[in-house]
Amino acid sequence: MEFKDDFFNKVEKKTKVSKDTIIDLAKKLQSGNMKDETTLREVITTLSKMTGKKVSKEQEDKIVNTIVSDKVPKNIDKMF
Repeated sequence: MEFKDDFFNKVEKKTKVSKDTIIDLAKKLQSGNMKDETTLREVITTLSKMTGKKVSKEQEDKIVNTIVSDKVPKNIDKMF
């Protein structure tokens, strides 16, 4: 599926996140090893910057450890 530039322009206007950043993150998620700590930390840092939400070192470690140890709930209802 190919998105047109007007779609990305609308997203960028609303979120202040550039088309290149979105595409780079999508590529990283698609081709990256989500069990690799370095890749996970890069994704967390990128998402943190994109959303403007700070992630502490402790939070980042917890997220990475949860994903690497395969402890992410399969059922979203169990997350809340």
